Amino acid sequence: MKKTFSISAARGPLQFSKLAFKAVSVSLMLTTAGCGVTYFSPEVTTRDSVTPVRVVALTPETVAAANASAYAPRSLPEVFYAAAGGGSTGAYGGLPAEPFLPNETPGEIEFRPLPDIDPGPYRIGVGDVVLLATRGSATTIEQLSGLINAQSQRQGYTVRDDGAIAIPEVGTVDIAGLTIPEAEDKLFQVLVQSQIDPSFSLEVAEFNSQKVAVGGAVERSALVPLTLNRLTLSDVIVAAGGIDARDQEFATIRIYRDGTLYQIPVEMYLSRQDLQNKTLLNGDAVYVDTTYDLDRALEFYRSRIDVISLRNSARSSALNTLNTEISMRRAALDERRSLFRSRQDLDAVERDYVYLSGEVANQSRFALPFDRQATLADVLYENGGFKTVTGDPSQIYVLRGSADPDHMGAVTAYHLDASNAANIVIATRMQMRPNDVVFIEEQPITKWGRSLQQLFPVLTRNLESAL
Repeated sequence: MKKTFSISAARGPLQFSKLAFKAVSVSLMLTTAGCGVTYFSPEVTTRDSVTPVRVVALTPETVAAANASAYAPRSLPEVFYAAAGGGSTGAYGGLPAEPFLPNETPGEIEFRPLPDIDPGPYRIGVGDVVLLATRGSATTIEQLSGLINAQSQRQGYTVRDDGAIAIPEVGTVDIAGLTIPEAEDKLFQVLVQSQIDPSFSLEVAEFNSQKVAVGGAVERSALVPLTLNRLTLSDVIVAAGGIDARDQEFATIRIYRDGTLYQIPVEMYLSRQDLQNKTLLNGDAVYVDTTYDLDRALEFYRSRIDVISLRNSARSSALNTLNTEISMRRAALDERRSLFRSRQDLDAVERDYVYLSGEVANQSRFALPFDRQATLADVLYENGGFKTVTGDPSQIYVLRGSADPDHMGAVTAYHLDASNAANIVIATRMQMRPNDVVFIEEQPITKWGRSLQQLFPVLTRNLESAL
């Protein structure tokens, strides 16, 4: 009994070992064939393809050839380029029914020059200071003691708010709105009527009634007075210290006159003498603008116009009405732009896409931008790039289908070897086209690792069934 028992006990472990060996053998057989049976790794190959595939290495020369294919990026709607425009100011004095405010776009700056105009002779206004020069005879000193005393001390006569000056021994004389010869004639008559020697000359010592405002991209903002000499656009800019614009090709000189906005590109102004010699009038506002936004210019006009010419509430109300209408138009533009963004969020806007596949950080689609080209680097790194732990930097491809009707279905695989990081510069020059596919292969070790991940559960089940 004991011998029989010991023999059976000895055969039990032996039988178990044979079964385990058989299971391991089967598992090893599966291991040798597991990569081809349990896991298929995507790759770019010219073999066994239903469509012709041509692999082209990405070099500066092949990038230039690839970029030569015709493609015009989609444009944003025109509403994104429109400015608020102008509105009606109503019947308020000298303001026109609708000031002209040109549409501003980042393209060519619209040229709207000042009209040629003859300003006429200078007319004395409220705030001007005039001097009377007289002969110094004894009788004149006795008769014009106050007048001679003021002249000898260089004290002038300021034109009051009512347009008159007050001369001792003579009284008030209304000279506002008159030219210097007209004012001299009127003073001559007044002196003769007062039985005073009318030998005198009249001159304007201080010009305070008529001014032009200048601001924006200049050294200093200023109010430049109009004098007996014609005031030109270049005179005003020089008085403000010159143009202070870093990028003159984007700068514009805007002149606001009687409700109309004129504009001259700075580069054109500097190259043309006739534009520099444009005559300015009382109440003009000059603004050197370096942006396409009207907000700063509009604020400048509103702050200066009241100082220069709009001194009554009716014209102030006209400006407020204009500002309100521009704000309403700006709100309408914002609403249309917001509607476009909402349609875009709902994927209701026609777009061009590039697709990311393989070992990228996020397999997805990339919308090509509006109004500009996107590069391979933009597509790769917009969504986090790729991990070199699993992705093979030497196997980056741009798959582009042929647009030639004679070769429909043909695919060109542009191959970028980024194992040398210097080649990433090429990715910044390779332009994307609609329906391109960016594909990154796995690292070789990643293929084996994933194969084993799928094989181990099979191995475990086989061992369990063998046991």
